[in-house]
Amino acid sequence: MTNLTAGSARQPAPTPEDPEQWLQMYQQMFKIRAFEEQANELYLSAKMPGLTHLYIGEEAVAVGVCEALRQDDYITSTHRGHGHCLAKGAAVDRMFAELLGKEAGYCRGKGGSMHIADPDSGNLGANAIVGGSAGIATGAALSIKMRGTDQVAVCFFGEGALGEGLLYEVMNMAQLWTLPVIYVCENNLYNEYTHHTETTAGSMLARPQAFGLHTVEVDGQEVRAVYQTMTGLVARARAGGGPAFMLAHTYRFHGHHVGDIDRGYYRSKQEETYWKSERDPLKLLAAWLTEQELAQAPVLEQIETEISAEIQAAVQFALHAPFPDKSEVDHHVYA
Repeated sequence: MTNLTAGSARQPAPTPEDPEQWLQMYQQMFKIRAFEEQANELYLSAKMPGLTHLYIGEEAVAVGVCEALRQDDYITSTHRGHGHCLAKGAAVDRMFAELLGKEAGYCRGKGGSMHIADPDSGNLGANAIVGGSAGIATGAALSIKMRGTDQVAVCFFGEGALGEGLLYEVMNMAQLWTLPVIYVCENNLYNEYTHHTETTAGSMLARPQAFGLHTVEVDGQEVRAVYQTMTGLVARARAGGGPAFMLAHTYRFHGHHVGDIDRGYYRSKQEETYWKSERDPLKLLAAWLTEQELAQAPVLEQIETEISAEIQAAVQFALHAPFPDKSEVDHHVYA
């Protein structure tokens, strides 16, 4: 059982209940992987302006968390946010359109890779400022409490945000006011190019625990464990249990951004190979599905084929979509 008081708890992976649920999670993770691979190709072929930060390797966190949420629940995201947006329900064609600065994008091409928002799916927006969306998520949770609904707000951020004062201000506020917000720390080991042990003193969990937040720690490469852990936290928040903090251990397979190619000066090839071969979240779920006889290889291959076709069609849509008219350069923005 999950400990519902302040403290730390590790959650075991769930037992199979609905095979279709796990296949849905595999589909969502593969969609994120295929989307990001294509985003990298668009950058390398000079079709996409600016940089992007790939989520490849971390798919289980976004999918495990968002599968536990309702459409009317809120999320806020980060500069590495494509996975969060897709897991919460964003469409790949409008996502690619936004990356390419096209009018059909979620922000009419004005947000780009790091500022995608989709209120219809509960996505209040990605934020290029480290820890920048913590206040937005906490404010959304305050709105939930004031309106008396049973919604939940989730704030995604990397472990680098543990160095930002805003996060501590809003966690303090959330605990004092018993707000239904869940802070999800994606610890992918590196603050840009620096290992977290060189930037983050003490225990990561001790920080939210100092405010009395309920904390849990989970293997972020195991989508089943993330999903079960998040399901408990969401139920707790809906019941008025207050804020929580999830520390998810994960790893980005690529560089900090698409231009970060030669990473040998801050992490080894052996480390990357280990995570890609032994800790790939898609491989881990696929292996479990086949071991449990919930899905055979042809079923997974069919999912991959269908998603790949969807991604290719979305890319073509975005490439041929028009740019916004220059007359609206000052529209849809705050003065």
